[in-house]
Amino acid sequence: MVQRVIILCLIGFSILYAKEPQLEYVPAKWDQILQQVKDIREDANAEEDSLTRTILDQEEKIREHKRETKKVLRWNTEDMKAPGSPSDFTSWFHFSPNHQDATGTCWAFAATSFVESEIDRISGKRIKLSEMHTVYYEYLEKVRRFVEKRGNSYVGQGSQIGSGLRIMDWYGIVPESVYPGTPGEFHDHEEMYDEIIDYLDFMESHDIWDTERVLEGIKVILNHTMGEPPAEFVFAGETWTPKRFAREFLQFDGEDYVDLISTMKDPFYSYTSFDVPDNWWMDSSYYNIPLDDWMEVIETAVKQGYTVAIGGDVSEPSFHKERDIAVTAPVDIPEKNIDQESREYRIYNGCTTDDHGVHIVGYTKHGGRDWYLIKDSGSTGRAGDHFGYMFYREDYIRLKMLGITLHRDAAEKVIGSF
Repeated sequence: MVQRVIILCLIGFSILYAKEPQLEYVPAKWDQILQQVKDIREDANAEEDSLTRTILDQEEKIREHKRETKKVLRWNTEDMKAPGSPSDFTSWFHFSPNHQDATGTCWAFAATSFVESEIDRISGKRIKLSEMHTVYYEYLEKVRRFVEKRGNSYVGQGSQIGSGLRIMDWYGIVPESVYPGTPGEFHDHEEMYDEIIDYLDFMESHDIWDTERVLEGIKVILNHTMGEPPAEFVFAGETWTPKRFAREFLQFDGEDYVDLISTMKDPFYSYTSFDVPDNWWMDSSYYNIPLDDWMEVIETAVKQGYTVAIGGDVSEPSFHKERDIAVTAPVDIPEKNIDQESREYRIYNGCTTDDHGVHIVGYTKHGGRDWYLIKDSGSTGRAGDHFGYMFYREDYIRLKMLGITLHRDAAEKVIGSF
């Protein structure tokens, strides 16, 4: 009897709960005052965002107007006797100019073009090489030194042409087809470089100086933008490492090349350091010679079939990129006054700076003057009519260019062994 009563009660309770559930969804109740505060805040933010957007749009229009109306000072060269085209020059083998795009790597493009010409001169092989393979490993070496010096070493996009050859000697060379160094059509290193600097700032601020740990992070950044360089690759039916390809197939040896400068700061006919930020590793293997010897080395080398990589200042009003010519203007200095001292004066006061690296690929005598055909990967070589080419007159090189890189044999023809 008791069991029957219990069963009936349980059945009753189950019927009761089946008809009236304990859990259910009901409309949410909002705190009206909090909601009003939120609405006011959102309206204010929207108005502020709208005002900000309006201001930013106006500022962009101002910047665009400045770009469209910007003027640069140029010396009038209309009556100057200048070469008319690259075909006016006697030139040596080089591949057609290519653009460095949105990168600060003129040094790598000049160095690579120079090595391509050297390989043709030495072995007769004409192979388009990868600039970005050198850039990749240059970044690793910059960061390695940054860690070793506990942040007291410059890490920028720029470098020296001689450093490009040094990296090729250490890490080897690959064809551009093997490692283009970009997933798209153009090279764009702006965001990559910003990421590198932010990463290094973080490591420095947290006192993290483990070289391998830091380099692994840098490789992740580089690989994302440039891709990872190959350890091995197939070319001409054979498997190569980059170093063996450089030494055995290309016959490249970095020890065969020398950097020459001309400055009164250090003794002539001695090795010294080139005091510019892009000499970030403070290399002291630059050989310093008098200006007349320096100019004679360039002229003799180019006339005898060598090409020369060269770097220096490209900011003068007489650097007339719209006409593809670089000369000195009499309003600046009469040409007869260009000597070691006038050159040094401009280096010392910062008028002459280490802006850009290019490649001398030809020579001509025009209007009784020496002119040099320049292969230029930067925007300076894109403003005129001859895509990637400019014409430098001897006086501009004498006054405004700073350093050259060339085969040791070409220099020894003028200054002897050193």
